[in-house]
Amino acid sequence: MKIGVISDIHGDYEALDNALRQLESLHQVTTVLCAGDLVGRGPDPDRVVQTIRDRNIATVRGNHDEWSYGLSADNRAYLKALPLEWRGDFDGASLYMTHGKPGNNLWGLYRDHVSNTLLNMMLVSLKVDVLITGHTHVPLYVRVQNGCVINPGSLYTFNNVRPTSHSYGVLSVPDMSFLVYDLNGQEQVILS
Repeated sequence: MKIGVISDIHGDYEALDNALRQLESLHQVTTVLCAGDLVGRGPDPDRVVQTIRDRNIATVRGNHDEWSYGLSADNRAYLKALPLEWRGDFDGASLYMTHGKPGNNLWGLYRDHVSNTLLNMMLVSLKVDVLITGHTHVPLYVRVQNGCVINPGSLYTFNNVRPTSHSYGVLSVPDMSFLVYDLNGQEQVILS
């Protein structure tokens, strides 16, 4: 089973639309999950939120989703009601999704800041096979003894000292392989 994973859209409807089209036609995913930050910075936050709602994409609340400027009342209410964490089971694999790190949507998991031991402990503590995160705008795939930790990077890109990837991911279960693609559909290499 293939699962599309997106994050950090930040109001960029064109990037979202492009990623969703590729996930459906090129990768033929069964479902799409979103690790938060639907709004903030980009030009069309209301359209992004409405698209996520219309497609019934499972989504968690990112730190930028706490401030919902320029949205319709319904879309503001939707963002406010988003959970900080989401759990699901697909093809025998249990998934946990959050925006930052478990318990906090303001802090992300950067590969050079976490050990395999810590990631194993997180997976065991959460009782899951796959931990899905966002927030850092940097793709991540780390396979450890107890499962894997993934981040698709960001759909939105902007000039900043912090890198942004302009990418989405495809998770395959039950084997838990994860590939990241730029918005042109080209596979990116993730160094773990």
